[in-house]
Amino acid sequence: MAIDEIKNEENISSNFIHEFIDEDLANGVYSRIQTRFPPEPNGYLHIGHAKAICINFGVKEKYRGICNLRLDDTNPTKEDTEYVEAIEEDIKWLGFDYDNVYYASDYFDFLYECAIKLIKKGKAFVCDLTPEEQREYRGTLTEPGKNSPYRDRSVEENLELFERMTNGEFEAGSKVLRAKIDMASPNLNMRDPIIYRIMFASHHRTGDKWCVYPMYDFAHPLSDACEKVTHSLCSLEFENHRPLYNWFVNELIEGEKPRQIEFARMNLNYTLTSKRKCLKLVQDGIVDGWNDPRMATLSGMRRRGYPAEAIRQFCEKIGVSKAYSVIDFAMLESCVRDNLNQNSPRAMAVIDPIKLIIDNYPEDKSEEIEVEYHPDHEEYGKRTVPFSKELYIERDDFMIEPIKKYRRLYPGNEVRLYKAYFVTCTGYDLDENGEVAAVHCTYDPETFGGDAPDGRKVKGTIHWVNAKDCVQAEVRLYDRLFNVENPSDEEGVSSFEDNLNPDSLVKKTAYVERALGDTKPGDKYQFMRLGYFCTDTDSTNEKIVFNRTVALRDSFNKKVNN
Repeated sequence: MAIDEIKNEENISSNFIHEFIDEDLANGVYSRIQTRFPPEPNGYLHIGHAKAICINFGVKEKYRGICNLRLDDTNPTKEDTEYVEAIEEDIKWLGFDYDNVYYASDYFDFLYECAIKLIKKGKAFVCDLTPEEQREYRGTLTEPGKNSPYRDRSVEENLELFERMTNGEFEAGSKVLRAKIDMASPNLNMRDPIIYRIMFASHHRTGDKWCVYPMYDFAHPLSDACEKVTHSLCSLEFENHRPLYNWFVNELIEGEKPRQIEFARMNLNYTLTSKRKCLKLVQDGIVDGWNDPRMATLSGMRRRGYPAEAIRQFCEKIGVSKAYSVIDFAMLESCVRDNLNQNSPRAMAVIDPIKLIIDNYPEDKSEEIEVEYHPDHEEYGKRTVPFSKELYIERDDFMIEPIKKYRRLYPGNEVRLYKAYFVTCTGYDLDENGEVAAVHCTYDPETFGGDAPDGRKVKGTIHWVNAKDCVQAEVRLYDRLFNVENPSDEEGVSSFEDNLNPDSLVKKTAYVERALGDTKPGDKYQFMRLGYFCTDTDSTNEKIVFNRTVALRDSFNKKVNN
């Protein structure tokens, strides 16, 4: 392969889907554009789905077309209305509006008629081979398959047997309906694939009406065609299924047919997106439900405080290609951080507190300091922060014996208290365990606001909260759930436990400033010098809970590499 061809293969234009659509419109293949987002309601949407959502709805917006939500509910044993509701909520939260909501089960009668049509055309047959025998007859990538001994049943016999399958006369697994294509095809998907199987399971929408259910490869293209989808956009693992997709629509659909286009799925390191494995995490209690802030689900990211705009920006930033790649989680965090930096009000919180006592500050004195919520957003307004003799500061803002270049409090050193005064450390108290219990200092009354009239400078500024009227809160410090880059490659339950990050969740009792006492779930803040935080859905009037969304700067890669 030539160098130019390699470059072209690896760096396909980020809008190659749009180029294909433009070509179809120019050639008169379609006069309008319609896409769909077709998840199976067997789990919650994850960050990989966000890419597919942005692509499908992005096409709708660019071409002023239609994009429907279609729930692929062809497997009743794994599907639930809980997942349907979660999917709808996540799409709307991301900022997209679907034109219609459809279900694959809406087309069960139509799909059944299509199966009958294939039988009558002599292109489908009822097969009695066991699953093990079907695998044996299928062949390999290098060897052709063998025809089923039941392949040459007459049309009349196949119609009768399929009707009896539908009436529940046979056990599950004893018979299937297969398309009759080519057992010697180099594409294994074309070797007489199963299109209907017997399944005695109650469906969340159709109840017990059916005991035969269509396979995905049969239902999907025909549902697309039934809805008048023009471009069926899907991830790259379905590329080998495209010939089968086209075979079904060509055999069964008259007139305009949908075109399947594949793109590379999103692979994000340190995350797990397999619904089966995510369900295992939930069922085993390793995480606190599908919306645990450590999960790669959209509901988990929403609860953690990720803005929808940041996820859309991330999807736009990585672009659309056909080349396999693994995206660094730090890129997603960077998009989240940039968005929150621009849009989050500032506040002061102390998550590992020690008391700071200003010995020369009057006992009965208290001041109200006016502080803006955001330096670049006047419309966010201001709040007053009380200041008095006793404060809380971060434990790591004081050292008895400072390390080199340490610019915070230590005996004899002067620092600035944010928006308040210069203070000089004069001593400290130890508790019974030898830990620092309180730090003592004096303040310079002439330095209110953070500047000294004599022009002297200090090298350190620290934040604080007022001890008398601060609000106690629980702060949950979240990190990545796994210590390995590709947890999806690890098989077995033990691998989840072996590769879990023990520091993925650390809970702290913290103090936050008074203004945060009436915070509501979903409210986002930058806690000065600490990171970006979001009020959790667990919060109540009696107990406020904040989730750390992301640190002020990326620190995980340093921990991994050290």
